[in-house]
Amino acid sequence: MTTTGAATPAASPAAVGFGVLGPVECRDGTGLPVRLGGPRHREVVARLLVARRRVVPVDRLVADLWEEPPPGAVGAVRTFVAEVRRALEPGRRPRTPSRLLATEGPGYVLRPDPGAVDAWHFEAEVARAAGLAPANAAPVLDAALATWRGPAYADFPGARWAHAERARLAELRLHAVERRADALIRSGAPREAVWDLDAHVAEHPWREDGWHLLATALLRSGRQGDALGVLRRARRVLADQLGADPGPGLARLEREVLRQADHPDEAAPAAGDEVWSSAAAAYEGSVPARSPARLEATASLLRELAVTGAGGLDAARRHRAAAVAAAERTGDAELAARVIGVYDVPAVWTRVDDPEAARTVVRTAERVLARLPGDAPETVRARLLASVAVESRGDALAEGALPPAADPPGSLREPWRHRAQQAAAEAESAARRLHDASLLAFALNGTFLQSFAHCGQAARRDAIGAELVQLARTHGLVGPEVLGRLTRVQALAGLGDLPGADHQATAADHLADRYERPLARVFTTWYRALRTTLATPADLAATEAVEAAEAAYAEAVALLPTCGMPGFATGLPALTRLAPVVRTGALPAPEAFAEADWGPYDPWVRPLLLLGDARPDEAREALRTAPRPPHDLMAEPMWCLLARAAALAGDPVLAARAVAVLSPAEGQQAGAASGLLTFGPVAAYLAEAREAAGG
Repeated sequence: MTTTGAATPAASPAAVGFGVLGPVECRDGTGLPVRLGGPRHREVVARLLVARRRVVPVDRLVADLWEEPPPGAVGAVRTFVAEVRRALEPGRRPRTPSRLLATEGPGYVLRPDPGAVDAWHFEAEVARAAGLAPANAAPVLDAALATWRGPAYADFPGARWAHAERARLAELRLHAVERRADALIRSGAPREAVWDLDAHVAEHPWREDGWHLLATALLRSGRQGDALGVLRRARRVLADQLGADPGPGLARLEREVLRQADHPDEAAPAAGDEVWSSAAAAYEGSVPARSPARLEATASLLRELAVTGAGGLDAARRHRAAAVAAAERTGDAELAARVIGVYDVPAVWTRVDDPEAARTVVRTAERVLARLPGDAPETVRARLLASVAVESRGDALAEGALPPAADPPGSLREPWRHRAQQAAAEAESAARRLHDASLLAFALNGTFLQSFAHCGQAARRDAIGAELVQLARTHGLVGPEVLGRLTRVQALAGLGDLPGADHQATAADHLADRYERPLARVFTTWYRALRTTLATPADLAATEAVEAAEAAYAEAVALLPTCGMPGFATGLPALTRLAPVVRTGALPAPEAFAEADWGPYDPWVRPLLLLGDARPDEAREALRTAPRPPHDLMAEPMWCLLARAAALAGDPVLAARAVAVLSPAEGQQAGAASGLLTFGPVAAYLAEAREAAGG
């Protein structure tokens, strides 16, 4: 960024833009540089941008700017901020509050427009491209990648505060490079992808996706020999640098290239796209618009779209609601039932991404069930029931506030839960009676998602996962096998069987590569991050163990912005930072989490944060109003947070309730059954709660 020369003209706060994808810079609405001052001034701006419009306490800024803060460091920070304010808003009148760089509570917050920071704009464009057709996605990703001027926060390479954000953005950039290449290949322009991919694999040789895309681009360009050469080069590089063989995807592609070399007259892979286009055109011309057949075909296509990745999942979720509504409007209950029930997309996470959409599907399914004729096929009815069970997971149907955590359980206050569990049981029973493997897999998914009424059910869920795997392997059902493997990863981690969980994760990765199920790797990557905290090799020193865990979680967190599962992603990064603190038994320091986004987990984290801030009365009030944690994969760790807060705040009623809820999970690690993170042994939290409850 330019720091010399004539003063720049006044810039309105809304017009100021910031660049961090390279050296940190600031420009006004005309595109001219804004002179912020020296390196410390720019570092203050950069540190506030990393906080993403959240307050950063002054003490945190001091600690981040200096390893050994000098005397007067707080005053220096205040001076830097004042000077930056003047640079950003030179026309602001004295004693007028700043609209861009504000003082709030114990610190400062920088609030640029969402599109005014190049990194934020880049993330938004990558996410948008995920939902576009390949021909439209490629130029969007092109433009997004062009905003990079160098490594993120390039002028602060040693700053600890920038480490995680720099790593996350770097990973997202690599992801965008690969997705752009994939879009070019899929849209019929493989030659345009070759040059960038060649440079990409040279710089990042451990990324198998890059090698796969480069070989595919060459193959689609008619360069079979070059494609084979790339695959063999990938094999050598992976062996030399990682000591590993190519993954299933690369090995499968190598076999395909060799097969085509032996049979040159056979159709090239690009012919698959031609078949798709021709078949789609024939269907379009043969099946009347607005016909029931077209509606059913659309619903089936949405089911396949949902497993293709984040963009496909998001698009399928949005279009499914329209398809269901259109089917109900036909007045044909059996057609509506088929359109709803065909969407048997495996669901491994217990919090829905769109609660309102889930409620709409369930309400529609219940209306259709009531109108189904008596002679309707039992499979159609059972699929509707399985849909009700799957869409009702967690507390998706709770339109009002959940009951307070301290209240005793009351099934009459949550009638939707009884209905969802009943629907799961009826669907499973019908599937077994009909000997319908596909229906049974769907019903077992509903049974799994309704198995969270009580804590400590990891063994039961492992049994469900094992049946899913066996069923899927017997009948060749890919989606249910992936679901069963991931279910077992979670359950076995909760039970402490790490070798077993490792085996299931490896099998899930193999299926993901072989059958293009990219979302499975999101869960296996998170499990491997969890594993670093559950079992660290004995030859690692404590510092190395911490660094290994931080690196593993940085890789996992980097997948969240583009995973397409907000119900899964929101709040997780903050919890990964909280976990090592609570495992030690310490209270979280508020300033360390001032900028944390707790998402849906805020009500159960808040009491501990207040206690850590020496505000016991407010903590007790937060405990009094805290709702019961949803019945999902994160229930146990949230109850553990409540148990500790209740013990420390002197709330015997809530402590006793926590004891009753957590006792079935006493032998487990809190949260490990989620496959994501752990707060340590449940037994430790139970001991604290029992003492507080007087037991």
